[in-house]
Amino acid sequence: MKKLREKLNATFNSINTKLAIVFMLMLLATIEVIGAYFTRQLEQNSIENFQSSIQIQTIVSNQLANQLASDSKNANDRLNQIVNDYNNDSISEIIVVDNKDTIRAVSNLNDKSKIGQRINNTDVKQVISTGHQINKVVDDHGNYMIQISPLTSGNGSNNNVGAIYVKASMQDVFDNLRQISLTFLIASLIAALLGAFLALVISRAITQPIEEMQKQALHIANGDYSSQVKIYSNDELGQLAKAFNTLSVRIEQSQEESDSERRRLDSVLSHMSDGVLATDRHGNVSVVNHMALSCLNANEDEIINKPIAEVLGLKDTSSQDLISSQKEIVVTLDPGTRDEIILHASFSLIKRVTGFVSGSVCVLHDVTEQQKNENSQRQFVSNVSHELRTPLTSLQAYIEALNEGAWKDPEIAPKFLEVTQQETSRMIRMINDLLSLSRMDRGVSKMDLEFVNLNDFVNHILNRFDMIVKTDKNKDHKKKYTIKRELGNQALWVEIDTDKMMQVIDNIMNNAIKYSPDGGVITVRLTHSQGHVILSISDQGLGIPRKDLGKIFDRFYRVDKARSRAQGGTGLGLAIAKEIVEAHHGRIWADSSEGKGSTFYISLPYEPMTEEDDWDEV
Repeated sequence: MKKLREKLNATFNSINTKLAIVFMLMLLATIEVIGAYFTRQLEQNSIENFQSSIQIQTIVSNQLANQLASDSKNANDRLNQIVNDYNNDSISEIIVVDNKDTIRAVSNLNDKSKIGQRINNTDVKQVISTGHQINKVVDDHGNYMIQISPLTSGNGSNNNVGAIYVKASMQDVFDNLRQISLTFLIASLIAALLGAFLALVISRAITQPIEEMQKQALHIANGDYSSQVKIYSNDELGQLAKAFNTLSVRIEQSQEESDSERRRLDSVLSHMSDGVLATDRHGNVSVVNHMALSCLNANEDEIINKPIAEVLGLKDTSSQDLISSQKEIVVTLDPGTRDEIILHASFSLIKRVTGFVSGSVCVLHDVTEQQKNENSQRQFVSNVSHELRTPLTSLQAYIEALNEGAWKDPEIAPKFLEVTQQETSRMIRMINDLLSLSRMDRGVSKMDLEFVNLNDFVNHILNRFDMIVKTDKNKDHKKKYTIKRELGNQALWVEIDTDKMMQVIDNIMNNAIKYSPDGGVITVRLTHSQGHVILSISDQGLGIPRKDLGKIFDRFYRVDKARSRAQGGTGLGLAIAKEIVEAHHGRIWADSSEGKGSTFYISLPYEPMTEEDDWDEV
């Protein structure tokens, strides 16, 4: 039932049906107006013709008037004879009345008794008194026409001698009128049906191209430009269909160009190294690219339709002020944390041809690394200056003392010269370390790689440290230590630069010895897991505070600056070790707890050897 109702609503809401109904109603209204006018005129003409047909002939009326004027004894008989002899099929009753309102003759034999009586009809009395004929149609159990005409004598038109009352049946006249009206009604209905059919045909011819254009418009709205509107004629609708097809082609071309430009813009935005945020004129973000999401560490849903000032974390500035000023600002996200991001934001307005500002574009450039590099460079220059100034100051002081005569003192001069030599050696080591780091930074430090059994290689280095302890046992050494080895018996072959990797292990071992207590145990372990071999060196020293673990591989960074400098460190050993390990595609890190010692880990890529691998022994 619901579908039927929807189908009927769709049918009656169709312009095709509406045009047909309107055309049919207009045709019916026209036919009815014309029919009403025609029927009215036909009725009026029929009544007038009937009135003329029942009009008593002049000769008869004169005879009747003469008989009334003579007033002879046999006048009544003569009058009745004239009336009875008058032949008119339409007339059903004739009454002759004199000017004294007395009935003198009747046509119906049944009414003979009325002769000589006075008539009570006011219309008859009026005609006798005025001399004007009266015609009227009455419905006396049927349709009749009453015609009352004055009878005048020959002595003057105003000498009324009586009146003649004529009653005639109009049944045939009205039957003819009803027949004509019925015929006209049937013809009107047939004309209406034909008109409705023609209206449907004509409206269909008009609406079919419009319906096709509607369907094509819906296809265009859905992105389908393949179909074309069929052209049925060369009239206005045909011209409209041609224009619509041309418009469809133009829209398709424009859409393709728009899609191409959008894809090009999306590609540009997606591959830009800078973040881009576009806003509407209210300052709410409407477009964001992937780089901006990465810089802001957010999802698209968290940024779209949000004020740009809120997105950038600017609480004291409104979006409108931020856009209108078009200033370049530096935004710091998550300041003071390891995830701190520094962004350089520049704004530009989006204007239409009329000058109306429809939005703005904000370009975000991640300057975190740049800022860190600049800070590192400034810190590096400051550290180098500070590290060099200390030994140079000492050298200057001792040289000035020697120059002022201390060289003559046989006890003081050798000590001064020894300190001068130590400080000079320290500066040479520092400069050599700086040169090594510089070569690594510039990528000019060459790696002399060879496959080495890491187990034997580490044993060889540790043997050297054991030999140092044995050879120095009779000397005045302040530090005693023991090396505990947990290396295993499996041969672990890795490709390394032996000189540089020895420098790394030496540096870590020296640090373990320096910061371990006297008689401490240094544990060296060697394991392998998931394609990597891991070398760990643990000491029993004071340990490294948790807050300093992420910085110990920075250049010139010392946990205890006074103690490190007193022990002759340059602050560059671990930085060099990190550069060397990373050059081997490995990783170095540390784990430590204050008061429990520290452990340094070196992870290097490792591929297990199979029995099929051939080695040439030299």
